Amino acid sequence: MSEAEASSSSYEYDPDADHAFPDHRLNAVLEYIENDPEITTYLEAQNVNPVARKGYNDHGTKHIEIVRNRALRLYELLKRGDVEFNGAGDQGLDEADESVIIALAATIHDIGHVVHRDDHAYYSIPLAADLLDRLLPEFYDDVGTRVRVKGEVLHAILCHHTEEDPLTTEAGVIRIADGLDMERGRSRLPYERGGRGINTISSQAIESVSLHEGDGTPVLVEIKMHNAAGVYQVDELLKDKLHRSGLEDDVRIVALNTSGDDSQLVERIEL
Repeated sequence: MSEAEASSSSYEYDPDADHAFPDHRLNAVLEYIENDPEITTYLEAQNVNPVARKGYNDHGTKHIEIVRNRALRLYELLKRGDVEFNGAGDQGLDEADESVIIALAATIHDIGHVVHRDDHAYYSIPLAADLLDRLLPEFYDDVGTRVRVKGEVLHAILCHHTEEDPLTTEAGVIRIADGLDMERGRSRLPYERGGRGINTISSQAIESVSLHEGDGTPVLVEIKMHNAAGVYQVDELLKDKLHRSGLEDDVRIVALNTSGDDSQLVERIEL
């Protein structure tokens, strides 16, 4: 028995607790994936091609933690704003499966980087499918439910960084959350190794990203940057993620230049 199989066989999930605790299924899935040796190894290994070999920003464990946390925060705020999530609903799944789909997609959306940085979203699909085939039986007895959850997770993974538009709210959340990991810490490794590409330099300019309940929209994203180099992260990368997410009317993004220098060309960007 492999190490991953041993980890799975020792895990016990109590589906009866789902009725008493709305977040029980999500919390159980999070506990499982955070302690699964195969998944944790993927999250480490997927950083080699983008960072060590191509000098791009971090795409490893820390990136995944940030994307997953922000995806679940987006989900919370959008639900509070009565935004409909159609991925699980269209498939006849439980409302509790919405956050599970989001958490799983956020966790394994970048594992295709172990194959290559270029077109990594497409390489993520078969690798993620294998992981889901092993993981989902721990939480769903019905094969039909497993197939539907798997399909929704793969849809969200595919649409995070490709020409295919998200067809579900869950997938739109993953697309935006992926673009919200932009602070300077993400570019630390390539910057220290001499990387000076636009992705690295622009990330160095971003101080913080915070998500709040909006005034007029369910979500307000506030981004603080200390110089105009951060404009690339906001106006080029994040703008594309937002405008093709299906959530353009529900998420407002405001970026502020906090340098206090009156000579700065950019003081505020709003998407």
